This record gives sequence, structure tokens and C-alpha cells, in this order.
Amino acid sequence: MPEVTTENTSTTTATSPAAAAGTWTLGDLTVNRIGLGAMRLPQTGAAFHPDAPPRDRDQAIRVLRRAVELGVNHIDTAAFYFSATRSANELINRALAPYRDDLVVVTKVGPGRDPSGAWIAHAGPEQLRGQVEENLRQLGRDHLDVVNLRILGDAPVAERFGVLADLRKQGLIRHLGLSNIRPHHLEEAQAIAPVVCVQNPFGLGTATAEQGELLRVCGEQGIAFVPFYAIAGAGRERGAGGQEPEALQALARAHGVSTAQLRIAWTLHQGPHVLAIPGTGDPAHLEANVAAAGLRLSPAELDALDAAHRADTR
Repeated sequence: MPEVTTENTSTTTATSPAAAAGTWTLGDLTVNRIGLGAMRLPQTGAAFHPDAPPRDRDQAIRVLRRAVELGVNHIDTAAFYFSATRSANELINRALAPYRDDLVVVTKVGPGRDPSGAWIAHAGPEQLRGQVEENLRQLGRDHLDVVNLRILGDAPVAERFGVLADLRKQGLIRHLGLSNIRPHHLEEAQAIAPVVCVQNPFGLGTATAEQGELLRVCGEQGIAFVPFYAIAGAGRERGAGGQEPEALQALARAHGVSTAQLRIAWTLHQGPHVLAIPGTGDPAHLEANVAAAGLRLSPAELDALDAAHRADTR
């Protein structure tokens, strides 16, 4: 297991299912370590697929409201999360506005999609303000709690991150983070403004050595590490699928839980600074995902899962 600092975490007695794994702070914002990813809210099936059926609006709103009832106070979203007739941001606005003081909505900028859903070039410095304002309009907010700059490739981030840092000074953004980065991007951004979170792909059997190093560095520096595709793994926007490692299946049977729940639990066990944001628009899946916050794994069980993880990432 990685060595991480613990001074930024709290493991007080849980008062709600989502609080069972303790809390972490994003700057001055305290969140429960299990949250909700909004990517799957606008549609059923594969995210971003042009033919994916839009999700029932009432069901998506029920999921959001139920998540808050279960103690989820960290929702991850983006303006580019939309289907033909649904927008994740607008669903969040409809379901949860006026927003509770303790609810933290994290969004990201950089990627963009045109009205047909086709991907367009990542935003340059001149487009980033417009993307921030788009998120503000859709969410019905006068400021954004956390904005992650999502990176594509190895290009320097200083100019783009500097734009967001200026918007932070203007009061449009409270805190800044990074998404899909390489290690050098973190150092580059921190020279400009504080980074409260790093959101990168990381999951049992799919995390690279570089992602493991980022997880360690974030822990040492008190930065939240927020894995995406922790359940889906190589399935990415298509969702989970394929044969699970036997060690994972056996342990899931022993605990009477799903392999998805066990993946969430393993993720949370990677360090107190790790935040899980499993995405779903299904009420039953939401309940199961949040319940995984209370799943405790013994050192021997973690060793078995770590061995399966290493075997799948060789």
C-alpha cells in the first residue's frame, strides 16, 4: 500500500452511508470520500455514443436526490456530459438547486463537443473562460466549487492553467484541479496556483506505474487523488465488462458483494486522500456503490487484490 499523509483526513463515526469511508478536504471544502460521477446520468449505455438512448429524466433526478440523501456531497460533472436531450449539468441544477452549503460540485474544462455531440478541439486559453461560464449557466451558480483542467497529451499547461487561476482570482472559481495529467503537469501547475485534486484513470488491474506514482505524490502533498474508470477499467465510457480476476470474484463472494463494490473498496483503501466517484444513473447501482464505502478489507485481502492488480498491469 502507498504511504500517504493523514493530517488532511477525518475518519469520524459515520453519520450516513457515504460518510463510512471518512472525509477529505478540497481546499477548504470537506467531502465524503465516496461521491457520484455524472457522466452516465444523461444516457443509458455508452457515454458519448451518438445513438445512446437518453436516460429517463425523472430517474436521473431521483438518483441525484437519493445520492444526497445517502450523504454524497461530492458530484463530478462537465458541460460535455450530454446526450441528445439530456445534460448532466442541467439535471444537477434541476434536482439539487438551491444547492446545500455542504454540496461540492466539481466540473472540468478543456474538452468540448458540438451540438451534435461530436468532439471538437480542446479549448485553448481564449476558449476557457467561455467554458467556465457555460458551466456556471448550466449549473445555475455564481461560482464553481472546483474546476479541473483536463489535459490531452504532454503539452505544457501553464498558459491554460494561468487563465483558470485568473478566473479564480476574479471569484468565478473557488479551487483548481487537474485531470488526465502526466507527472510534470502537476509541478508546472503548482507553480501558478494551488492544486487541490488530480483526477486520473486508476483502477484495479488497469493503473500504470506512472499513475501509481501520481497517487503517491498526491498523498505526500495533501492533494486529493480522484480515480476515474475505477470500475469500468479498460471498458472506459462503455462501462464494466469482461472477465474479472478470480481473486476479485472469490473475495466478492466471501463478502457477499459485487465485484464492482469490491473495486470501489479497493480504490478507497489506496490511501485516505483517494476519493471515489463511481458514475451511475441507476438507483440500485447508486445504493450499492455508496454502500461500498463501509466495506473493510483485511491486510491479507488487500494483499490478494494487490497481487491481482500487479498481475494484470505487467
